[in-house]
Amino acid sequence: MKRTSLLLLITILICQTAPVLAEELSGEPLQGEGQQLTPAEKKFAELLAQAQLVGHYTTWDDAETPQNDSYTLEKVTKLEGGLWLFVARIQYGEHDVKLPLPLAVQWAGDTPVITLDNFPVPGFGIFSVRIVIHDTQYAGTWDGGDHGGHMYGRIVKLKNASEQPESGQPQKAE
Repeated sequence: MKRTSLLLLITILICQTAPVLAEELSGEPLQGEGQQLTPAEKKFAELLAQAQLVGHYTTWDDAETPQNDSYTLEKVTKLEGGLWLFVARIQYGEHDVKLPLPLAVQWAGDTPVITLDNFPVPGFGIFSVRIVIHDTQYAGTWDGGDHGGHMYGRIVKLKNASEQPESGQPQKAE
C-alpha cells in the first residue's frame, strides 16, 4: 500500500514526541535551550523558523508522478545530543495538529541533514529518512522497507507568523 511521505513523517515523529511534549506542557525549560550555536546552526534555525517546506514527493511505485506536500514549521531549537526540536504543524487528511518533534540533525560540513535511522513504527514498519537542507531548498529520501521514495522542494518564509496557511497550501514568499 502506498503511503505518502507526509504520513511517514507524521507516524515517525509522533512516536518520538511523547517525552518532549510532556516536558513542554510542564512549563519547564527544554534541555539545551540557550546554548551557543555555531554560525551554521544559527542559520539553520533562522531559516526554518516561521517557514514552510513546500514541494513534492515520489514513491518507488510511481516515481514519474510527483505529489504535492508541505510542512509548516513554527520554530526549530537545538537540544542536546544532536537533536533539534521542530515545532511543526502537520496537516494530513482530517488531521491538523501542532507537535514538538525531536529530530536528529547531522552535519556535512555546514550542510544540515535531518536524519532518522531504521526507526521502528508499530503497525507501519521501520523507516529511514535523509533530508538535506541547502540555502532555501530541501531534498532527500524516505524508506519504509517495502515502500519509499524521494522528496524535494523550497523553504518559504511565512508572511505573517500569526497566520497559518490553509491545509496543504503554501503561502507566497515575501
